Order: sequence, then C-alpha cells, then structure tokens
Amino acid sequence: SKSPCLSSGKDEEKRQEIRDYFLLTFETYEDLFLCLKDQSVFFKKSNSLRHPLIFYFGHTAVFYINKLISCGLDIERINPQIETIMAIGVDEMSWDDLNDDNYDWPSLEQLKEYRAQVKILILKQIDQLDFTLPVKQSDPMWIIMMGIEHERIHLETSSVLIREHSIESVVIREPWNQIAPASQRCIHNELVNVKAGTVQLGVDENYQYFSWDNESGKKEYNSKEFQVSKYLCSNKEYLEFVEDNGYQLSDYWSKEAQEWLSFSQYSRPKFWIKKENKYYLRTMLEEIPMPWNWPAEVNCHEAEAFCSWKSKQTGKDIKLPSEEEYMLLREGDDRNQNSWHKAPFNINLEYFCSPCDVDHFDDYQGICDLYGNVWQWTRSTIDAFEGFQAHPVYDDFSTPTFDGRHNLIKGASWASTGNLSRKESRYAFRKHFHQHAGFRYVVSENLENQSLPLIK
Repeated sequence: SKSPCLSSGKDEEKRQEIRDYFLLTFETYEDLFLCLKDQSVFFKKSNSLRHPLIFYFGHTAVFYINKLISCGLDIERINPQIETIMAIGVDEMSWDDLNDDNYDWPSLEQLKEYRAQVKILILKQIDQLDFTLPVKQSDPMWIIMMGIEHERIHLETSSVLIREHSIESVVIREPWNQIAPASQRCIHNELVNVKAGTVQLGVDENYQYFSWDNESGKKEYNSKEFQVSKYLCSNKEYLEFVEDNGYQLSDYWSKEAQEWLSFSQYSRPKFWIKKENKYYLRTMLEEIPMPWNWPAEVNCHEAEAFCSWKSKQTGKDIKLPSEEEYMLLREGDDRNQNSWHKAPFNINLEYFCSPCDVDHFDDYQGICDLYGNVWQWTRSTIDAFEGFQAHPVYDDFSTPTFDGRHNLIKGASWASTGNLSRKESRYAFRKHFHQHAGFRYVVSENLENQSLPLIK
C-alpha cells in the first residue's frame, strides 16, 4: 500500500482512499498478532525494557481516540480505563531503565472488543468528517492519518518484539513466514567513491503526504567527497569481527556500549544462535541455517564497535555514515513510494518477511540496498531542522529524542510501510535498541553539523 497524497484529487475519492488505507492498516496489524501461539504470550515480556505485547495490541487503537479528543473533535470515550493504561509506552531512553511495575492489563477479549468499537468509530469519522484538499495539519483528517501512520510504526516494532519471543511462543503462518531464499554464497564488500556535493533535507508546507514534525523545516549540507561500502555489512563480514573476539575487547566499545554489553552479556548479535558449532538465525517465526549473505542485524553499539575494529584492520577511519551523507547517496534517486508500481527493493512487505541477500536488488550508482532490506544506523543523533515546530496534538513525538543520545536510522526495512518507507522519513532510537536494522560504513572526513541546539 502507499501513503495517500493529501494535497490533490477529488475530496470524496480521497475519503475512500483514506478509508481503505485505515482498514488495511488496522486489519494487517491485528493479523500480525495471530503469530502468537496463545493468549498467554500476549502477557509475557519478550524484552525486559518493553511492555508485553498486550499493551501494543491495545495502544494503537487507544491512540486514535486520545488524539482525536486532543484535537477538539466531539467524540465520547469508549473505555476511559483502557484509554489511560494503554496511552503511553515504556520510555525507551535507557537500557538499564527496567520497568518492573505491575499493570492490571485488560483481557485479550476485552481488547478485541475495544478495537472493534474503535474501528467502527474511526470509519464513521472518516465517512462523515467535513474536509477539503489539501488536508492541513490542524484538520481532524490529518489526526486520523497520524493514527494510521502511528499504527504502521507499531506494526514494524511489534514484529521485532515477536521476533524476540522464544520460538515456542510463535506459530508459523502466512504471509508472515514468507522469507527470502537463504543462499550460502558470500559477497566481498568494497568501497565506492562518492563525489562532493550539496544535499537539501527537510519538507515544507507544500509536501503532499503525511509527515511527522521532525521531518519539517530545512537544512542544507555541503559534503566533502568520501567513500562508502557498496553493500550493507553482511552476516559473513560481521562474523570476522565476532571470531576475532570483537565482543570481548573493550577497545572497540564506547563506555556506554561497555555498560550495555555488561548488562546484556552478548557475545554475538541478538538473533544469532549457535548450536554444535553451527550458526543459525532467528527470523520472526523460525530458526534457519545462517544466511551469510543477508545483512547483519545489530544495534548501533555493535555497528560502531565493528567500525572501530575495521579501522584497526584496514588502517582507515571507518565509521557509520551521517544522515547527510546517506541522503547525498540518495540525491537524484526519484524512486520514492509514490513513484513505483512495484517496489524496486525489499520494502513495504512486497517481497519477503525477512531480509534478503545484500546484492539481491539492483544498485543505484554502484551502491546496493540504499533503500529497504534493513534500516541503516547512522552516526548522527536526531535533531531539529530550522523551522521545526512540534505538532500540538503529539508534541512529545520528537522533542524527547533531541537529547544527543538517539541515533538516526535511514533507508527503511522489509517491514517498513507508509511514512516509514518514504525517503524523507526520520526515525531515531537509543543505541542499544534492536530494530530490523543493520549498517553500511564510510571513510569520511565530514564533520557533524547539527541544525539547531539540542532541545532540553
């Protein structure tokens, strides 16, 4: 599916398009949770830093009601208790901020009924709201779009939480088990030269699609020439770091990363499994022989440690790309969500429910997987562009992350849909966070250049 254009077309046709987009989102989200083996799994944490999945099953429906009331729409609450307890998730700000509170969660049946009621209410609002194109950020229809895109974020993050559950907690079912072929061949990575250039970041009031507030504003960046890896770092390439005792040598890890390692006790990537000296990979629903040519899925600490190790091995200053360098790689590439009939890369749930080989899709200017497959960590912490204004209905979406400790991921993954899969999207997480994310690396003399002072 594609994010609806909110600036052109006929009003009633656009109403139907938004209606269809809502239904597809709402129903796909519910379908994902059918991958859980039984009701008890909803109430078990798969990650000690996050709520159990029962919260996320209800949270996205609650979001619609709370935000529509916040924007001044005259609607009645459906269940004030549910709309309170499931309003705000765990504040994923620190790996050691364990959330051990006891919650009186509603039953799964209560939440299924609640979601059914929300579905009826939102469809009624879509059918009856007065609106004209273009849809403005202050319009109730924009807030409905915000709810849809918010649920699509949780479609992706919930798939990660399902992946973090034990294999006994999930069931293999269509279409979520449609993973890519796992070839045993391995591609040797290499560096590609990138010319100096200027890149423009940010969207303005004429942008035709839903956008989050951190995407708005403007920034111009002048980049020196640099080099970038042709491919995402593969599992095979990352294995060299693991087998060279990369997780045991503190020299490669920052102070925060060492603390996280001590907490996590990892000696290899989270989704790698070693049995009888053979490696396997946990996908969302299965354990499969290690696909060495798929991208290595790691957090930012692990990606940075690999770069430190690679620097020592090569004698070059290897590091993660900045947001600006990544966007410069995409400069001139007009393959955005609205332009494709079928996606030309592993994105939007159009091909696989897993990563695929790092050279599976055609490259752009000599670089593969600039878009899709897995998210790509950058060395840039998220900041505000010039002209940034927090959206008044969701004013805590971006500003809490402008703390210098949330690194941007770019490029989207196989599970990214909606706004997530657009070129302009900006998402950031703490460095210990696991997403469907990997990395590529650069050799660069470019300095960091934040747009605005950090917002406290």
